[in-house]
Amino acid sequence: MKRLSDIKFSTLDLVPVRENGSVAQSLRNSLDLARHVEKFGYNRFWVAEHHNMDGIASSATSVLLGYLAGGTSTIRVGSGGVMLPNHAPLVIAEQFGTLESLYPGRIDLGLGRAPGSDQMTARALRRERSGSADEFPQDVAELMRYLGPRTPDQRIIAMPGTGTNVPVWLLGSSLFSAQLAGERGLPYAFASHFAPRFMHEAIRVYRNHFKPSAVLDKPYVMLGVPLVAADTDEQADYLATSVYQRILALMRGQSLVQRPPVKTMDGLWLAHEKEAVGDFLGLAMVGSPQKIRAKLEVLIEQTQADELIFTSDLYEHADRVHSYELLAQVMKG
Repeated sequence: MKRLSDIKFSTLDLVPVRENGSVAQSLRNSLDLARHVEKFGYNRFWVAEHHNMDGIASSATSVLLGYLAGGTSTIRVGSGGVMLPNHAPLVIAEQFGTLESLYPGRIDLGLGRAPGSDQMTARALRRERSGSADEFPQDVAELMRYLGPRTPDQRIIAMPGTGTNVPVWLLGSSLFSAQLAGERGLPYAFASHFAPRFMHEAIRVYRNHFKPSAVLDKPYVMLGVPLVAADTDEQADYLATSVYQRILALMRGQSLVQRPPVKTMDGLWLAHEKEAVGDFLGLAMVGSPQKIRAKLEVLIEQTQADELIFTSDLYEHADRVHSYELLAQVMKG
């Protein structure tokens, strides 16, 4: 049985834009956070591709990763993830081949099959490309060929990219990518930070379908976890109201810019909305270090996950940094 101190821990940054804030400051905050968690002992720092969302500044994912990798020295940086239906596999191979060439041994390529946006935005991104999620398995295979060793009969190469063997992860919030990751022998990251309902089933499907590969000889599971750590339970509950407001805005189709915490959510949400936000954040770790430690120990016991990747969507940047600092102390025992 795994103990908490055996588990690798990482950061997923949504590069939040706050109310009356600027995108430039959000991007600078992301680098500052990456530098802090690198010192705290985190394993990797990922950002996710989203589009047409005014509160998330990570749409140009590979460009942002170059900024983050260039401003850090040891932590792995990567995509959590690139939404592959939005892109030609060759383009992603060239982008991440470039990153790996500049920052060897530090780049991860996490891939998702959702658009990371609404259908109108997806069409604007793809234009003449079909971008169908049904093509995801073929697109993953094509991309991995571009990143692998060049073959004698290969007529199209990714330059940079060929021979870089950038580590590929499959990401998912349902069972499709779990099965595909298992069959391809790839590491799997489940989006339990917003879809906890399918977590146990996805892990089971992945492990049951796993076939050893040149990449992995046994399954490797990473789980997304929302985080609001503070010195006291009461302070964490207060800070978490920013997260609740953001998820509520997402469900209502409203602006996703970060809002400051409030003393109470009463009057801001209806009963069914409170329940829906609670389901969305079912895996959230909210509280003091002692409370979070107890909840994480249960999570590891139930899932036997290999790694946890935490997202902390707090209004004040200093509170976010402190949240990750407290978590590092918990994880190290």
